[in-house]
Amino acid sequence: MPNPVVHFEVTGPDGAGLRQFYADAFGWKIDANNPMNYGTVEGGDGGIRGGIGQEDPAVLTFYIEVDDPAAYLERVKSLGGRVIQDVTVIPGVVTIARFADPCGNVVGLVKAQ
Repeated sequence: MPNPVVHFEVTGPDGAGLRQFYADAFGWKIDANNPMNYGTVEGGDGGIRGGIGQEDPAVLTFYIEVDDPAAYLERVKSLGGRVIQDVTVIPGVVTIARFADPCGNVVGLVKAQ
């Protein structure tokens, strides 16, 4: 499949509480030992990697791998979507962007560096 789903993100006003909830509910190992307290979740057997963080309001997002996030944002806009987060580069890690589809669902774009 071109442009596969490669990452998920669960966020809400209580990031620490969400991390604890998913760890307790599903036995996920979540590592939030970083300056942003962003909890990374390993994909495991057949799963995709993910993250659990703090954001208000709560958002559930899946990320699609693309080669040019800016170009895909333009395509999304031409098809009735709207930009939620412009292309953001996290140096040495990843390039991301987010959009809302015509129904308001938030979807992420990701390009590994």
